[in-house]
This record gives sequence, structure tokens and C-alpha cells, in this order.
Amino acid sequence: MRRTGGVPVILPPDPDCIPDYLSILDGVILTGGDDIDPRPWGVELHPKSEIMHPARQAFDFALLKALDDQPATPVLGICLGMQEMGVHRGCRLIQHLPDEFPKGSEHADDRVHRIHGAFGEGPVTSAHHQGLGDGGPFEILARSEDGVIETIRDPRRPFYVGVQWHPERTADPVLGDGVIRRLIDAASR
Repeated sequence: MRRTGGVPVILPPDPDCIPDYLSILDGVILTGGDDIDPRPWGVELHPKSEIMHPARQAFDFALLKALDDQPATPVLGICLGMQEMGVHRGCRLIQHLPDEFPKGSEHADDRVHRIHGAFGEGPVTSAHHQGLGDGGPFEILARSEDGVIETIRDPRRPFYVGVQWHPERTADPVLGDGVIRRLIDAASR
């Protein structure tokens, strides 16, 4: 983050502090992490899931709800963060990509694959086995060569973008640090 001009602030997962957090932040990154637990939405947990701590899940979804009321605040979701953005807005969660994509396992373990679309084209580094099954209310800006949704954007907001890869581990200057720089530029406006 600092190499792209931003100052990272780690937020303790206390939902009561969200109004205070949002009063001092110029932008928000929802980071990667373990899997979403879909059981609160009435969906059975996949046996390959390794779910995040319930406190983090509760905090992240409370933060997304609060951000709904702050459309000018730039938001970037990375990997899990993009999945959370989608689930929050009603997108279907694919709990294990290989169940729906024959090459789904190629998105795990920091493997590099190509994406293409309006957001950009090139190699990205991924470490996930969950993904979004549809774009719901979002505009889909990029997919991988096997069809996995790689970038979403809320066209009604100045900057509300999710990327399925890890830009902090992607060597391509546009799809790596350039993604973080886009958030910082939006936050500077």
C-alpha cells in the first residue's frame, strides 16, 4: 500500500467502531482471507471450505452495510473482499470453483493466469477456490480465460470495484500496484 502512495490502517473487527472508522478513512480495502461461511444465508457449507473467523465475517458484512450509506467512499475488494461485495449484494457464491470450472484449481496457490476485459488484460496471481457465480447488480469488467469472474464494479458509484486476484502479489504494473493506485487516486479526489 505504501509503495503506491497510501497509508494502510488495520481495523480491529469491532462493528460498534465502524462509524468512527468511516469518519477518518479516505477509502476502504476489503482484503483476502479464508472462505465465506454461507450458512447465515441458508446455504449448506461445502466440505472443502475453510471458513473465516465468525467475528471477521460479521464485521466485514457490517462494514459493507455501512458503506451502502456512503456511496462516495471508494471501496476495493480483493479476492475474499470481492466475494463479500458480491454476496452482500445477492450474487451467488461458488464455494469450490472446480465443481463448476474444470480448471478451477488453477486459481489457487498463488498461480498465475490471464484475465481479459474492460478492466485490463494480462497475468494475475490468484489464491482462491471460491468465486462469484454471477454479477448480480454489478458490471463484470474482466474474466479469466476459463470464464471465472475476475472484476466487478458498481456503475452507480464513483469507485466500488472488486478484483478476484491479489494485486499485491501480481507483477504486472497495471494489474498489480496499479489496482491499488486506482483506489488511492479515487480517494484523493
